Amino acid sequence: MKKSVILGAATIAGLAAGAAAAGTMDDVKARGKLNCGVTTGLVGFAAPDANGEWQGFDVAVCRAVAAAVLGDANAVEFVPTTGKTRFTALASGEVDMLARNTTWTFSRDVDLKFEFVGINYYDGQGFMVPKSLGVSSAKELDGATVCIQTGTTTELNLADFFRSNNISYEPVPIETNAEAQQQYLAGACDVYTTDASGLAATRATFENPNDHVLLPEIISKEPLGPLVRHGDNEWGDVVRWTLNALISAEELGITSANIDEMAQGTENPEINRLLGSEGTLGEMLGLDAQWALRAIKAGGNYGEVFAKNIGEDTPIGLARGLNAQWTDGGLLYSPPFR
Repeated sequence: MKKSVILGAATIAGLAAGAAAAGTMDDVKARGKLNCGVTTGLVGFAAPDANGEWQGFDVAVCRAVAAAVLGDANAVEFVPTTGKTRFTALASGEVDMLARNTTWTFSRDVDLKFEFVGINYYDGQGFMVPKSLGVSSAKELDGATVCIQTGTTTELNLADFFRSNNISYEPVPIETNAEAQQQYLAGACDVYTTDASGLAATRATFENPNDHVLLPEIISKEPLGPLVRHGDNEWGDVVRWTLNALISAEELGITSANIDEMAQGTENPEINRLLGSEGTLGEMLGLDAQWALRAIKAGGNYGEVFAKNIGEDTPIGLARGLNAQWTDGGLLYSPPFR
């Protein structure tokens, strides 16, 4: 991984403006490879497998974009970033996009000059503790030591929660999930706090996951999604509508099993527009007619990606919850392809 220095908000915004002006899609096409910023390792979301191949829910977004733009879901260079280095990596042009369990906030959008292109996981901050601690609520954590990743929204959320409940804590700052896991299991902190999905993913890797519990409190809104630099609207559109293609594919019943058949044409005009058998949506993006077809084939529709990487039949075991389609009572909703 290239070393990314830590810079202030004004400097990051300036870097982002300069890098965006270059035209990211042209750069990606000329390079023949997508540079995608991911986490340093969170099983189920982004981590190398036993063969060194990156796998996960966020990784699937990177691969879908590469498939749409370059015609090859494997034409991706995965760049691991920490909570501190991720924004500098994007602003400087070291990566073309971030797909890294990153929360969409006002300041990151407006002050740091990043464009969140959508939400691929609706999350909230939670707490994990050893069962042996004997607590059943985060409000019982007065005086606890808490492992917390620096450079994240969880720091402020944690301070707000403890202050509003008139209890105290001692922070144990860490930079990566691997470090947090190590410190937590070694007893350096009583509690680990991060996005609830991240806690579930981390607990799934423990030798004895049932010895640890997720407390019931969810103390924040954490809408996680991919982001690009402000000012490069053409590239932002490509990443945004690639994510929307995965979401719409699930809603429209397009799956890995039937996509080739559906691509020949159906009685549903929106499916035909999405898969390129009619209309000129690809041309509007500066891509060919099969861009979304390739994006969906890369890893399946949104539901398939979720089920394979983090769903209830995986060790992580996450239910769809808020991330169900709007037609199933969730928040997942794509604008129409027309």
